[in-house]
Amino acid sequence: MRKIILWMSVSLDGFFAGPDGELDWHRVDDELHQHFNDELRRMSAFLDGRRTYELMADFWPTADQDPGNSAPSREFAGIWRDMPKIVYSRTLPRADWNSTVVREVVPEEVTALKAQPGGDMVLGGADLAGTFQRLGLIDEYRIYVHPVVVGRGRPLFTADARLDLRLVESRPFGNGVVLLRYLKEPARPATGQADG
Repeated sequence: MRKIILWMSVSLDGFFAGPDGELDWHRVDDELHQHFNDELRRMSAFLDGRRTYELMADFWPTADQDPGNSAPSREFAGIWRDMPKIVYSRTLPRADWNSTVVREVVPEEVTALKAQPGGDMVLGGADLAGTFQRLGLIDEYRIYVHPVVVGRGRPLFTADARLDLRLVESRPFGNGVVLLRYLKEPARPATGQADG
């Protein structure tokens, strides 16, 4: 069965974006970007929320036409364009670039999607990730921790999030970013506590 992988960059203090949505603190150099390309090329779909899709669609469709962009960036433009995308949005009227708009996250539909053949699927966008997490639909977490303290912004995990995860990989990159890859632990059975 295909996995759903949450793929997110965060600051050292746990924010995925600054207070006004800033991402200028991301430290994506050629080494890290090539790693992204190598991993994402093996996936079968991007699952995005509206904001993430619009952010990506604003830049990546033609990024390979600008010779000023790095080679890994130009390579990713093709990966992004060609990869099927499912955009979860109640308000987006349509989406281009090999995309399908889905109005609601329906667990049974996501489970059926996971049962189809092909590579794993990448989940992007913190709000959508929160929904998938609450529904128990995320199988793996790939968190790229950037050596930056933002101070405030949008946290990746909400205060009510409770996850039991198992670290299966950690990898430092030359720019100080560290990949932490976790698998979701199976739910533990509830245990009763004796009174008194």
